[in-house]
Amino acid sequence: MMERVPIVEMKGIVKVYPDGTKALKGVDLVVYQGEILGLLGENGAGKTTLMKILFGMLQPTAGKIFVKGKEVRFKSPSDAIAHGIGMVHQHFTLVEVFDALHNIILGMEGHGLLSKIDVERARRKIERLMEELNFRVPLDVPVEELPVGVQQRVEILKMLYRDVEVLILDEPTAVLTPIEVRELFRVLRQLKARGKTIIFISHKLNEVMEITDRVTVIRKGKVVGTVRTSEATPQLLARMMVGRDVVLRIEKPPKEPGKPILRVEKLRVIGDRGEVAVKDLSFEVRAGEIFGIAGVEGNGQTELIEAISGLRKVEGGKVYLNEKDITGKGPKELYDMGMAHIPEDRTHMGLILDMTVTENSILGLHWRPKFQRFKGVINWARAREHAQHLIEQFDISAPGTEAPVKSLSGGNQQKLIVAREVSKEPVFIIAAQPTRGVDVASTEYIRNYLVKLRNEDKAVLLVSADLDEVVQLSDRMGVMYEGEFMGVVKPEEVTTEEIGMMMGGIRYEEIRK
Repeated sequence: MMERVPIVEMKGIVKVYPDGTKALKGVDLVVYQGEILGLLGENGAGKTTLMKILFGMLQPTAGKIFVKGKEVRFKSPSDAIAHGIGMVHQHFTLVEVFDALHNIILGMEGHGLLSKIDVERARRKIERLMEELNFRVPLDVPVEELPVGVQQRVEILKMLYRDVEVLILDEPTAVLTPIEVRELFRVLRQLKARGKTIIFISHKLNEVMEITDRVTVIRKGKVVGTVRTSEATPQLLARMMVGRDVVLRIEKPPKEPGKPILRVEKLRVIGDRGEVAVKDLSFEVRAGEIFGIAGVEGNGQTELIEAISGLRKVEGGKVYLNEKDITGKGPKELYDMGMAHIPEDRTHMGLILDMTVTENSILGLHWRPKFQRFKGVINWARAREHAQHLIEQFDISAPGTEAPVKSLSGGNQQKLIVAREVSKEPVFIIAAQPTRGVDVASTEYIRNYLVKLRNEDKAVLLVSADLDEVVQLSDRMGVMYEGEFMGVVKPEEVTTEEIGMMMGGIRYEEIRK
């Protein structure tokens, strides 16, 4: 058996930010030539920070990096690329008005204006790469007109064009349909077969189990351990990520749904750029039901939720809550009528980070008589009692009720939002990206709580970019593409491939023909 050769070694990497935050606490990492290494950990564990240091975007506070046995110091990403290390970020770094070809070669073809001969030589090299990998991109189309999955291909080609030997992929499947994920994995296996090394950053256990050779788990800025994927299980990896056993399945007993609680009729909503973001959409969510909406982000989900929750103007159609027309009503009125909203962005829409746990716990409730001593004056003693009750009921880890919410971890911030919203005693709950960026333990808790609400005859509208989450939790699901449902189905009656086809714009009736 050939001896494995380390291509990258990171030793004792420490990263302390100016505000004192210690993101990495002495991390050691070894990456071997020609392997796919999974870098697993929850959001905030330090995975991306570590890889940004390897890619020259951040400078380590302490520690050393070796590439092919030689110590290196990267002052910028161009230094890293010169040593054969490339990175594709979770949020793409493309110039939207440029076509794919010019995005790929940007910064590579000398100085000043690109000469025709350089561009043509570059085109030939890129076409050869695409041919070898069977990895197609329309080179002359502006990036802004390309689907997200194709934009990601542009990012990968940009790195391969630079002849990198180590390719870092940061949460590469976050914006892909199941079919696009399968295609990406095919290409990664091909790159590995050609001797390339892949570092695959993720928090999705099933994907790490499928594509990697080894997995290094990071928790709270430290390496917990490295295991061969063939010797690992999802349960083992989850335990390494969280520090305790985690139940990865959701117990959802069969339940007969009741009457419609939310009814949407031919809803039409305009997006921020003046486009029709939601196109005459009709559906209903019944008591005792979780209705999930799946789809690649940016297909009208945000605008739909904002229209239903009173945050965005309705251009056409009607929304009914318990058969009352709520079209165009504001959030306060909707709260009073029995709606609650777990927003998709906890830091900008769900919480006021500089306020205390107590203050955040009563947002949207503060005008209710229970929390007022007399009109306009809050009863803080009662508010603190309420906050303490939520902390205990939802197992929120917080220094105390008067601690600023920004001192809580992402998972505990999210649990506080869920706790506050359900404490409004709603009949209908919108849960938008309810577990985004939270640890496995908090994800488990929140998902099981949504099922508990469903079991208590609440109506839950779940919108999530995590397809596994939608499939596991939903009784029925609508698959959204460009503001329309390609189908409304029961998750257990369709395959992942069929869901992926709907996410890509093919209607269910066409698939089942």
